[in-house]
Amino acid sequence: MSEYLAAARAWLAQDPDPVTREELSGLIARVEQGDAAAADDLADRFSTRLAFGTAGLRGTLGAGSNRMNRVLVAQAAAGFAAYLRERSSGGTPTVVVGYDGRRNSDVFARDSVEIFAGAGLHAILLPRLLPTPVLAFAVRHLGADAGVMVTASHNPPDDNGYKVYLGGADDGAQIVSPADAEIAAHIQRIADDGDVTILPRSVGYANAPESVVEAYVAATAAVAPAPAGAAGLRWVYTAMHGVGWETVSRVLESAGYPQPVVVEAQIHPDGRFPTVAFPNPEEPGAMDLAFETARAADAELIIANDPDADRLAVAIPDTETEGGWHRLSGNEIGLLLGWRAARAAAAAGTGGTLACSLVSSPGLQAVAEHYGLDFRATLTGFKWISRAPGIVFGFEEALGYLVNPDVVRDKDGISAAVALLGMATEARAQGRTVADLLREFRETFGAFASDQISVRVTDLSEIGGIMASLRAQPPVTVGEIAVTRVDDLLHGVDGLPPGDVLRLWLEDGSRLIVRPSGTEPKLKLYLDVQAGSAKKAHRRLAALRAGAEELLVAARS
Repeated sequence: MSEYLAAARAWLAQDPDPVTREELSGLIARVEQGDAAAADDLADRFSTRLAFGTAGLRGTLGAGSNRMNRVLVAQAAAGFAAYLRERSSGGTPTVVVGYDGRRNSDVFARDSVEIFAGAGLHAILLPRLLPTPVLAFAVRHLGADAGVMVTASHNPPDDNGYKVYLGGADDGAQIVSPADAEIAAHIQRIADDGDVTILPRSVGYANAPESVVEAYVAATAAVAPAPAGAAGLRWVYTAMHGVGWETVSRVLESAGYPQPVVVEAQIHPDGRFPTVAFPNPEEPGAMDLAFETARAADAELIIANDPDADRLAVAIPDTETEGGWHRLSGNEIGLLLGWRAARAAAAAGTGGTLACSLVSSPGLQAVAEHYGLDFRATLTGFKWISRAPGIVFGFEEALGYLVNPDVVRDKDGISAAVALLGMATEARAQGRTVADLLREFRETFGAFASDQISVRVTDLSEIGGIMASLRAQPPVTVGEIAVTRVDDLLHGVDGLPPGDVLRLWLEDGSRLIVRPSGTEPKLKLYLDVQAGSAKKAHRRLAALRAGAEELLVAARS
């Protein structure tokens, strides 16, 4: 315990934040008084540090090297600055920084630009809290060498994060290996050097002009200008306590769509996220207020963004569902938007690639083949999806969609919302609904059905244990269906980089994929089936789910 106390005191001496200083001082005092729970807490904070990887940094706010705080962010900013200078070949790198409405996002962003400027970089701060897609856009629009977005997206309220993009040859996409390891090495060197208070800082950074946001709004509105069927559309929008609404409303006005009825309790940024347990549209209960608002407004459609507006959720009326509304799955939305992109590419005769993560619906490949387009399955994450050669559309089942790759090389819940509104209102002009579009898709390409089992843990070693168990004894059946092949992506499969993923192919053509979440303490199981009709697909999916749950129980025992 003495080593953790020493580390804590050294941390305390360099911490500029009075909140975390007070938190850590109290914890040290309790440890010195013999409090065992405090000792465990201190060990958790200082026995390791938040790892910098291809997702950047993400973790719980608080004091210590294993938490998100101003010391850790200062180390990350200084390390990233050193990396950028190293790869700049003598020039002056430009880095643009954005932030959302989470606790301390603005503080972390200003610390970063001051450290970037102090390191001799041309640092640019976005004009106010804005969605992640605006930052991703700004990297390319400004010709920057890099970008940083301070956000934890849809994570729990006590989390924050540090998301990193590279310009130049990386074209404004999120970092991938080996950049992550190289940046991490620079950050570790800064941490080993000790006191962040001696890092040079400067207020000589630039503030990005409003024209950057205006350019994003114009480019996004151009994705799908409102057709005649948009007039009179009754719809509901929620920002999930995030930063989406200001930008979304401007895009809607520019594109010509009617303004929605908003979920008032969730429309303004609030880092406490008071109306939801998890600010993620996928989580049970997160869209209850949107459903309530839609019922009162007799709405035809619900659109939701997550807190940093890089994800999109959609719900449609459904008389067979309790409450009268059904949230579409990420795969359903992705297949509709992929269909839209494929038709546009085929009509233009330009060709191109449809891409999705390997855990997303195989239906996108069927769409690509139907229209003579290329298809690419990638590892999970838009850092991989956005790099698919010739991409015209990409998605992942976790509500992420890339519909405008020439403008934003990342998932973008705002441009995806515009694209979806375009599809919905074009159908509306023909007297049809989004439900009708889904039926037409099934009639054209077949019935694809997907499901997910998500296991949240408090001890990450449990996830490693389950994956190890499945590797040691690969299942020969899932339920009553034989497993015909097991792909262990740790060794690289189909030209994909190695990843901690197991993919099981079943005799009836079904697929089960098991992987740890890259951003949350979860193990995820992805289930996909295809059949000739929706009823058959859902029966097959129910059987696959039951078998997967049995498999999970056996692996945990």
